Amino acid sequence: MQKYQHFNYLLSLLYSMAKLFIVILLAMSLARLFLFISHASFSSFELSEILSSFLLGFRLDSSALAYIFALPVLIVFFTWLLNLKFMKLFIYPLFKLYFILLFTLLVLFYFSDYAYFSFFGEHSTLMIFGVFDDDTEALIKTAFANYNVTLISIIIVLLLSVVYFAIFKILQPKEFFHRDGFKTQWSIVGQFFFFLFLIVGVALMGRGSFTLFPLAYNTPDPTADNFLNNISKNPVFALNDSYNAYEKNKNGHYDLIKMAGYKHKIKEAFKVYTQKQDIDEKNLLNNLVSTTSKNEVLETRPPNVVVVMVESFGMPLLDYQSDSFNIMGRIKKHFDSDILFKNFISSSNGTIVSLEPLLLNITARPKSTSFAQGKYINTSFYQASAKVYEDAGYETSFVYGGDLSWRNVGNFMLKQGFKHVEGKSTIAKALNKDEKKISHDWGVFDGYLYSYIEQKLKDAKKPQFIFVLTTNNHPPYKIPEDYKSNRLEISPKLKEHIKGDMELAKLRFRDYAYAVDMAGKFLDDIKSSDLANNTVIAITADNNTVEGIMKYDDYYTQTKKIPFYLYLPKYLQPNQEIDINTPSSHKDIFPTLYNLTLSDRKYTAIGTNLLDATKLHCGFNDDGILMASDGGFKVTKASSEVQKECEKYYKATLAVTEYLIESQKK
Repeated sequence: MQKYQHFNYLLSLLYSMAKLFIVILLAMSLARLFLFISHASFSSFELSEILSSFLLGFRLDSSALAYIFALPVLIVFFTWLLNLKFMKLFIYPLFKLYFILLFTLLVLFYFSDYAYFSFFGEHSTLMIFGVFDDDTEALIKTAFANYNVTLISIIIVLLLSVVYFAIFKILQPKEFFHRDGFKTQWSIVGQFFFFLFLIVGVALMGRGSFTLFPLAYNTPDPTADNFLNNISKNPVFALNDSYNAYEKNKNGHYDLIKMAGYKHKIKEAFKVYTQKQDIDEKNLLNNLVSTTSKNEVLETRPPNVVVVMVESFGMPLLDYQSDSFNIMGRIKKHFDSDILFKNFISSSNGTIVSLEPLLLNITARPKSTSFAQGKYINTSFYQASAKVYEDAGYETSFVYGGDLSWRNVGNFMLKQGFKHVEGKSTIAKALNKDEKKISHDWGVFDGYLYSYIEQKLKDAKKPQFIFVLTTNNHPPYKIPEDYKSNRLEISPKLKEHIKGDMELAKLRFRDYAYAVDMAGKFLDDIKSSDLANNTVIAITADNNTVEGIMKYDDYYTQTKKIPFYLYLPKYLQPNQEIDINTPSSHKDIFPTLYNLTLSDRKYTAIGTNLLDATKLHCGFNDDGILMASDGGFKVTKASSEVQKECEKYYKATLAVTEYLIESQKK
């Protein structure tokens, strides 16, 4: 009889655990519902799509919980198998402590994921670990400025209290299967098969799928809508995937050539990339070398070249420009009158992972970390854009509105051909300003940064190549107190496309408008001075983080769009007609600029000259969103022949990019 009592005792424990499993699973579903309600527009979704998304989410949540409950189930099994009756004294307290620790982590994961989703519009990615590499003090200030940290802390404590109460309430040592005279008297064989069935069931639930791959490893898209697809994801799995990618990069176990499908086939990748069968197979890197046309005018009148990367300057928001929502400010007339490529997308979704590839003439690599903070920290890349201009006789400068210690950007850029690397302290000193009074948490206000660039150009004694990285349009969304904002009345149409906190959205729009207006003022100042006759200005952005609070009608075509704007003095304006709808991305900026501003100069670059109609042009984002001539699409989801061609080209380009990088590892 005792062996039956021992089994029944454990069966009662398993029953309590099953109840706890269901309670936590329902809580996870409620968290997904809250995320949906706070970021969705109900009228735009079909009920069947919502149900499909939540059903997949339910399966993923069950899978995640199965991993948590697997260890307790195994402990119960071995307690039965080895007849460890003394475990009665320890098993309930042990399990309570175990679930308190695991569910505390779970609650914290969900809160961090919600904050990340609110900003980027997706669950945690590799960039979340940039917290450890970023300006920690600025991040903390940003958090306190944008969120009610005290209220959030109270909510977390309350939620944890509820979770702890549920654990202590449900996990009680009750002889459930002895009530009312009921006794479960299974044979030893029956008990063994019960546990076998239970363990296999938990394993299958954790796997989440009967197909070749576990559900968390190969999660399908339940709908055609990207927002609903993101809603279905589980924060725990998203964070785990991000951590694995981060560690793989940090430990040097990143194999992009294999990921792109060209392991041991790198020559084939070069053939697809170059669109040629006849390539230099002995020295593959020779296939990446191009030469600009000889131009005697450029040789006698080399122009200044200024490239500005405006923080988070996404294009889709400009569609709502009006007199009452004057988001463009002074930049509008310049966008209307000069060259603006309109199908241009960011190479990545973060600042550093867009900045570095742009300056190194490569395309951004999926799930990769910063060059300046990894194994390439001391690598001087020969194809870096500043080196091309330096070799052509230019004075080269990298000017950042923030601290040069950010992401080790100052030290890294000195190795990439920039003679001068200047941050906010240099700017404040040159302008004779109090640094604190002209700064926000991440750097000097953009207006002062542009004033410094203009002064630098006027004082120059030789042609200048200046790369500028701004810091406004960034949390906590501060602008100068004396700046008068334009009207930014949110129309009903725009309101329908905003997700999340409306007040925070208004703050973001105000800072966005300031950053864009300051870029416009800079163009006004340049064009109204003698610099207009000998200065080329390119304006782009690092990403479109406004996508995190916006819902787009055509997600893949709109979400990653940023500007690539060009101002050219009259003597440099090309005679040919320019197709401003050419699909492109960051990789194409410098090949285009080289061919417009340099005479008879060799360069190595992954991108293409956007004025060359003979080349295949496609935009690449390392999140797997591509831009073709007929619109944006997700990699592996190409629906037209031109999209399939771009997809094949993208994968080959990734392999070629990695080959170029690896060739310089030493």
